[in-house]
Amino acid sequence: MQKFNYRKLVLAIADVFIIIISGIVSNYILSVISHSLVFGNKVLLYAVVINLIMCSFMMFMLGAYTRLWRNFNIKDYVFCVLAMGLGFAFAEVIMMILGVRQNIVFLITYFLISTVGVCLFRFIFRKTFLNLTNAGRAEGNLERTLIVGAGRAGQIILQEILNSRYDDNNPSRNILPICFADDDISKLHTKINGIEIKGTCPEIPRICADYRITNIIVALPSCEEEEKRKILDYCSTTECKIKVIPYISEILFDDKNKPLISQAKEIRIEDLLGRKPIEFNTEEIRNLISGKVCMVTGGGGSIGSELVRQIAKYEPKQVIIVDIYENNAYDIQQELVLKYGTKLNLVTIISSVRDYDKMDKIFSIYRPQLVFHAAAHKHVPLMETVPEEAVKNNIFGTFNVATLAEFYGVDKFVMISTDKAVNPTNVMGATKRACEMIIQYKAQAGSHTEFVTTRFGNVLGSNGSVIPLFRRQIETGADITVTHPDIIRYFMTIPEAVSLVLEAGAMAKGGEIFVLDMGAPVKITTLAENLIRMYGKIPYKDVKIVFTGLRPGEKLFEELLMDEEGLKSTANKKIFIGNQINIDADDMLSKLKSLRKAADSNDSEKTVEILSDLVPTFKHQKN
Repeated sequence: MQKFNYRKLVLAIADVFIIIISGIVSNYILSVISHSLVFGNKVLLYAVVINLIMCSFMMFMLGAYTRLWRNFNIKDYVFCVLAMGLGFAFAEVIMMILGVRQNIVFLITYFLISTVGVCLFRFIFRKTFLNLTNAGRAEGNLERTLIVGAGRAGQIILQEILNSRYDDNNPSRNILPICFADDDISKLHTKINGIEIKGTCPEIPRICADYRITNIIVALPSCEEEEKRKILDYCSTTECKIKVIPYISEILFDDKNKPLISQAKEIRIEDLLGRKPIEFNTEEIRNLISGKVCMVTGGGGSIGSELVRQIAKYEPKQVIIVDIYENNAYDIQQELVLKYGTKLNLVTIISSVRDYDKMDKIFSIYRPQLVFHAAAHKHVPLMETVPEEAVKNNIFGTFNVATLAEFYGVDKFVMISTDKAVNPTNVMGATKRACEMIIQYKAQAGSHTEFVTTRFGNVLGSNGSVIPLFRRQIETGADITVTHPDIIRYFMTIPEAVSLVLEAGAMAKGGEIFVLDMGAPVKITTLAENLIRMYGKIPYKDVKIVFTGLRPGEKLFEELLMDEEGLKSTANKKIFIGNQINIDADDMLSKLKSLRKAADSNDSEKTVEILSDLVPTFKHQKN
């Protein structure tokens, strides 16, 4: 009875009134047709009262008053008709027991008028009240929404929006569904709960403009990644906020009791990668890591710290974090201590890979079996101003660690490189290419240690990526700065990058350069626009995007392979091996000696000149 609130009471009183009036009206209609069909007042009173009691009882029993009036659908109207039919049938039985005969014409007329009245009242009351409520709400506060996908997920989304719009505690109440978009031509211009399918996905920009859409919900949880990326590209050309319904597996297994609309997520930058997340062979990685002493240089950085996290999962004998920046090293140390406690044998050492003697001491004490070399200067513009520092840290830091790994019999040495090492146009890329040459030189020289390089593009969310910069700019109210409207980059997530490093280590036989199939490149401008939308703002209106021009050494397009490198497939169809290039050891060592001398004397011009000689593919773009 507590659930039988005043709105349902109004509905019940209305039913009583309709059934009483219907009896009187039926009797009056029949009196006009023929006086022989008319009941006397006493018989009419019996008929109305008994039918009223039985119909009300059956309506209550069949749940006509347990459903909120605004959520009424065709099924509920059918139950109303059934309840009225059963009520009249039981009433007739009672009348016969009481010896009161009802005229069949009156009975049919009474049933039809009262049943139509009960259903019609619900329909009109619902429509009128909803229209008045809509009219009373300021449309400026509503999010005019396009639902992309008119399949099952889209229909559920629409129903949940309609059901929750008048719940003051539901954030979805401010969503106003305007129309659908769907690529199924047979569905065009049909309606779902009164909402029309206005066009196909390529027409999303036009639909949004024509119908003043401010919010887009992509309800295609089973859509292939490539197709989803295209749809998100269409959405990105609008000024709308974008939310994406997650994968079907997430919907089914993450939280069965959670409404689908609440699982809609703000568009993620990862959604624009244009491919599924790369899957790796965790068993191979476990065999590589388990029971081994693992060293990670640059272990406090974005890539290095994720390496340490993933290594820790595979039960290593010991993990050694080496980093020159104590704050980052401390952060990852404390994170792992909180998570694993004493179960993880963790050593954190503040040291620079430039310091050969200190690194020698570390190797001699801890005797690592696996070394993951992530320490590097990687900011392109900063390294243009001090090329000698990039050379000291990247090239000779790598040479130090690789030499010590070889001397102390490390099983595997994995170096992290970048696509900027391919036909480099900047100092940072050239130093990383020199590092690749050093690793290939070590591999072809032959030793117990298996040397391998992993090469990939930009890493989303890493310290050197554009995402943290864009976030700071948005949060501080500044304009977002992009160097060129057409600049594109290959992207991968930090976990993908690290998993590649680990699986490369497991696959390595020595000398390989592992390259990840990174899918379609992504426009930096698109990343900026969608990041702005994640903050609930409109690109170019709430947050401006300013194009500043390409920086020294920056390319419009990055490459993953040099001309002389081919590709060989591996057991993982998303990972390839670049062919080894023969290194002239004497020539390289001679040039490295000259390069060290120039860098140690802090002669920037001479450093770049010798670096260009060391790396033939380096085409330096001067300021």
